[in-house]
Amino acid sequence: MDKRDYYEVLGVSRTAKDQELKSAYRRLAMRYHPDKNPNDAPAEEKFKEAAEAYSVLADPEQRRRYDRFGHAGVSSGAGPSWGAPGFGGIEDILGDLFGFGDVFGGGRGGTRRSSAQRGADLRYDLEITLEEAADGMTAQLRIPRLESCATCKGSGAAAGTEPETCNTCGGAGQMRYQQGFFSVARTCHACRGVGRIINNPCADCKGSGRVEREKQMEVKIPAGVETGSRLRVQGEGESGTGGGPAGDLYVVIHVAEHERFERQGSNLYVTVPITFAQAALGADITVNTLDDEEKLKIPVGTQTGTVFRLKGKGVPVLGGRGRGDLFVSATVITPTSLTREQRKLLEQLATVESQDLEDRGLVDKVRDIFG
Repeated sequence: MDKRDYYEVLGVSRTAKDQELKSAYRRLAMRYHPDKNPNDAPAEEKFKEAAEAYSVLADPEQRRRYDRFGHAGVSSGAGPSWGAPGFGGIEDILGDLFGFGDVFGGGRGGTRRSSAQRGADLRYDLEITLEEAADGMTAQLRIPRLESCATCKGSGAAAGTEPETCNTCGGAGQMRYQQGFFSVARTCHACRGVGRIINNPCADCKGSGRVEREKQMEVKIPAGVETGSRLRVQGEGESGTGGGPAGDLYVVIHVAEHERFERQGSNLYVTVPITFAQAALGADITVNTLDDEEKLKIPVGTQTGTVFRLKGKGVPVLGGRGRGDLFVSATVITPTSLTREQRKLLEQLATVESQDLEDRGLVDKVRDIFG
């Protein structure tokens, strides 16, 4: 049977760019790969056909010859060319799609997989107060984690012994299965991809090379952190295996709600009650900030909801300079119970309010009443 046109096989035009060729091949490889179509001969043939077409068209020199002379121009290299640049692209694509490395046999020798694995990252959720977030602090943490076994020094083997090379995979950690002109590498079931077998496991870690320990450490929390801030402590995660590096510890901050202050970024907000007399006549009051006390002048005729700004009395800017501000919202409080004297004064005020106030201001009359 005559071979189909390579552009037709990939479903692209003759002017297709490299990325179009690669994308077309990826789609076909995903659809017809033997792992997804076991014992399906037609699918395997389509997969081979797509691989052959891409290996030619992905190589600029072969593509030029094919465009001029058709299949005859590349007949000496019919089928995927193991040394051609395009074939390397096939291997890369299949590795991305199916997680294989060196998926084609073609006389290439298998490479030994490294057994070193990086340790897992850990997360620690730390709740602190608003005052601690504003000032910064040193937190004392106790972190349960897997650490390298001191008895076997992480090898997993009992004292006086060493892990042995896996006889099943020869230490490669992978097994190859031939399928037509290509081979597929799979993780060795005997050693689980490590490439080594432990016949005499360490009694302390049971051959895993790691044991569970609780690490006590100090972590500095910078001033200005807020809920969601994440601090990375490098190398304080779980120990790696096979000589791999340790993971990292991530401390995630949660700032508890404050009984008085509401926080938005580096600014703080607070509501302060004032009396009717203070609102009407004006007053100097004391406001508690996060750190100390501040004097605040309430102007004559202040209304409920009036907001005053105290500069620099908020939270430090994380990683920056300066502090946010404190915004004070005044609320006029209406008394729910009155003494006899308070009632008498308010009754006088009610009388004044009902009179014609054109000759004098209400505030002046209130000042007269409340002295």
